Amino acid sequence: MKRKLIAFDIDGTLLGTDKKALDSTREALVQLKEAGHLVTVATGRSRYLARDVIRDLDFENYIVCNGSAAFLSHNQVFKHLLDANELDRLVTTANQQGIDTAFIEMDRARRLTSNNVGAMAQAMMSFGAGVPEFDDQFPEEQEVYQALAFFGAEYQGQFEAAFPLFRFVRWHENCVDVVPQNGSKAATIQFLAERVGIAPQDIIAFGDGNNDKEMLSQAGVGVAMGNAASDVQSQADMVTADCDHDGIWKALKTLELI
Repeated sequence: MKRKLIAFDIDGTLLGTDKKALDSTREALVQLKEAGHLVTVATGRSRYLARDVIRDLDFENYIVCNGSAAFLSHNQVFKHLLDANELDRLVTTANQQGIDTAFIEMDRARRLTSNNVGAMAQAMMSFGAGVPEFDDQFPEEQEVYQALAFFGAEYQGQFEAAFPLFRFVRWHENCVDVVPQNGSKAATIQFLAERVGIAPQDIIAFGDGNNDKEMLSQAGVGVAMGNAASDVQSQADMVTADCDHDGIWKALKTLELI
């Protein structure tokens, strides 16, 4: 069997709605690694927010910050930082409209404003995180891989037009990820595959969210979880059961990888 690169989103994919991995998922990961496949996380979370999952499921390879950083055998092999000047402009523009922003470095996040802490908390608590600490000097001294802009759908399109160097990917009704325009999980997965000599058709990606659409559509086989929205499922080659009902195990059995 050809060696595959198999990439897994975390929330709603590796983890069920209780924020825990199913026993079937754990067993599937063990079998994939024993078969010699390159198995990696591909998440919108930063490394510090993904660390517990990485450790618990024994991942050595991981793509974090929506593709802005990648690690092989725990060594960083890729980085794609946000443009500092455009970030300054984004913070100013957002703050003028009462929109909060936060910046994400590899192992911590800091917010730059406190316009609506409640809305920030609602978004961050949706995946078990807290509101980032306040530090209005943070971006001046750190490498920023990703930003958060806490605005609702009523602002959709406004920031895309004003900031062409950035992509704004919604993951919560109150928040979007801000990532480089030409960066994505999909692009970084392709980078890793080329680095280790795995062909594009041998990439398999599992996901459920808006930030998974590119990797599902561009992978050799894109697998959408049953809990994914219909527009996400439409980008995949196959749809499996949801994250609470052995979706990963069932898809890998269908693909004859376990």
